[in-house]
Amino acid sequence: MRHYLMVRPAYFDVAYSINPWMDPGKPTDAGLAVAQWDWLRDLYLDLGHRVDLLDPVPGLPDMVYAANGATVVDGRVLVARFRHRQRRGESVAYLKWFAGHGYRDVRQARWANEGEGDFLVAGPRILAGSGFRTDPRAHAEAAAFFGLPVVGLTLTDPRYYHLDTALAVLADDVIVYAPEAFSEDSRRRLEQLYPDAVVASAADTAVFGLNAVSDGRHVILPQAATRLMAQLRERGFEPIGADLSELLKGGGSVKCCTLELRHGGEEH
Repeated sequence: MRHYLMVRPAYFDVAYSINPWMDPGKPTDAGLAVAQWDWLRDLYLDLGHRVDLLDPVPGLPDMVYAANGATVVDGRVLVARFRHRQRRGESVAYLKWFAGHGYRDVRQARWANEGEGDFLVAGPRILAGSGFRTDPRAHAEAAAFFGLPVVGLTLTDPRYYHLDTALAVLADDVIVYAPEAFSEDSRRRLEQLYPDAVVASAADTAVFGLNAVSDGRHVILPQAATRLMAQLRERGFEPIGADLSELLKGGGSVKCCTLELRHGGEEH
């Protein structure tokens, strides 16, 4: 069983552009966003996972992308410090939620750090992205805070502005990624660590196929990533296609909506 934190997109909108996927000129439908989000939350519950909710805040339309709010390992919580001013108010909501739900070791990052957008826990290590949002100095900060080795990876293509748009952790020792998203040094590092990694096609990454959540067996990913679904089946996983097309207008999909709480605290 996994434990997730999510934020209902009650105030979802694309009123500004802070990534290549966002176009304020395109209309959005908050009702449709909520319906698609409800489907994802209900799926997690049907699969036997636990889902906690953080209340959305008016004026913070990107709060639905809960993965960006923090990184949680063994109950220790490093809350995000967002690079763009439009999202900085979200950190306050996350700090309050974790403090109010029994987490004893909670603090906000010193350096720009966008939570699981750029920090993906992979078994005994954390894979950490930089290049567009997270400050490279945040990697050492996370390593010291969590007591885990952090593998720095440099993103070079603005379409992959967060690590979770270019790489997904399928199991402790299995990843899927898009090599074209990374610097040459980072590609070599991934090849050394994961020689049997799944390599995604350009067609699947173009539909946000790598913004996926795996519980070690089921992999929930955008339904348009059809080739990737076939690759996952060949590796023994059970892919489940999701339609989060409305939320994709803000530059996020399955993983962006899902913050994993690893060995979280108890409510009091």
